[in-house]
Amino acid sequence: MPAHTPHPLRRRALGAALVVMPALWLGARAQQPAAPRRLLTPAQTEGPFYPIELPADTDPDLLHNGSRAPYRGGQPAWVDGTVSDTEGRPVAGAQVEIWQCDEHGHYHHPGDGNRADAAFQGFGRVTVGADGRYRFRTIRPVPYTGRTPHIHVKVKLGTRELLTTQLYVEGDPGNARDGIWRRLDDASRAAVTVPFERGSDGLQARFPIVVAA
Repeated sequence: MPAHTPHPLRRRALGAALVVMPALWLGARAQQPAAPRRLLTPAQTEGPFYPIELPADTDPDLLHNGSRAPYRGGQPAWVDGTVSDTEGRPVAGAQVEIWQCDEHGHYHHPGDGNRADAAFQGFGRVTVGADGRYRFRTIRPVPYTGRTPHIHVKVKLGTRELLTTQLYVEGDPGNARDGIWRRLDDASRAAVTVPFERGSDGLQARFPIVVAA
């Protein structure tokens, strides 16, 4: 028998090992826990003040409405985050819209008498890129009669509307008195209630959005 040819018994043992090793590897993979699915951001009512006609300026900076002087009311704040699916993958191309009242509690809407400050854009939208990130410049939301401070948020993908929800301010005393906020369970409240914290660039609120895309 040539010196380089394995003994028949060794060949059989080697073949058995090659069969068993992939099986063991596949078995180990099967035993690994699957990555946890992310909870969907809960849906909330759209409310009566979604714009009937979108403003001429719909960019992400709500403190500059067209050629008007910058809005000086309220507390300027950044609201940013990501749009992802339940597996944590960015939803590239999703469009995020926000709308809210000015510092005096008024919306740009005929149902509110169109009393909002003209310098406040009140509505903005942005299309996210491959990383799913969005960012808005606006004000910390304020309360008005019957409602705790909130910002309305809508997410679209092409012709599909994926989510309508509301963003709340963590620790605001009005939350516990707000009927819409109270109807949420604890996990859902945590998903839509975020802190507005002082950072190097002013107030910051991070709001990750998870949708069924």
